[in-house]
Amino acid sequence: MSKNLLLILTRNPELGKCKTRLAAKVGDKAALDIYKFLLDQTVAFTKNLNVEKWVYYSELIWEHDIWDSSIYQKKLQVGKDLGERMMHAFEEGFRAGFDNIIIIGSDMFHLNQKDLEEAFSKLDQHDFVVGPAEDGGYYLLGMKSLQRELFQNKAWGTNTVLSDTLSDIRDADVHLLQEKNDVDYYEDIKDIEAFAPFLKHIQE
Repeated sequence: MSKNLLLILTRNPELGKCKTRLAAKVGDKAALDIYKFLLDQTVAFTKNLNVEKWVYYSELIWEHDIWDSSIYQKKLQVGKDLGERMMHAFEEGFRAGFDNIIIIGSDMFHLNQKDLEEAFSKLDQHDFVVGPAEDGGYYLLGMKSLQRELFQNKAWGTNTVLSDTLSDIRDADVHLLQEKNDVDYYEDIKDIEAFAPFLKHIQE
């Protein structure tokens, strides 16, 4: 068994239930199409990564979808907020005997396989690896042992998450990855050519 585990948090791609902040500007249909595009991207840059991979669904495990069950182990998110859901996933991973565990979401356009390989490599040498997001959150978190405080007392979805998280581990050996942009709002994608086909109906 690989000592490395990648956790991927995903939402079931259903109309009106994903990318709601983006949908406020582009509409539910375009938001769903964009999210499906991002899910395809996530599969593309994770499927060949030489680590164990678990996908955590938000609502229901779908047996026949883009996540090939011969590559990804499928699980269900547990918890009432993002912190609890991430903490539960890490708990399950450490209980299963993994040494290095990294978690990502499924809405990253600028992430690639090389970035993840670097993150696991850095986690070999440090206690924590954090990928800062431009909006004040993080797009990636990796650790060698469960630190529950990282998932508690956070205003999830706000610009204080990264600073509060780094404050929790300020005395530890932390490696910061390159800052990247995740996709939450129209402004995050309006100037990226790959998203243009989804935004033709939008008038500035």
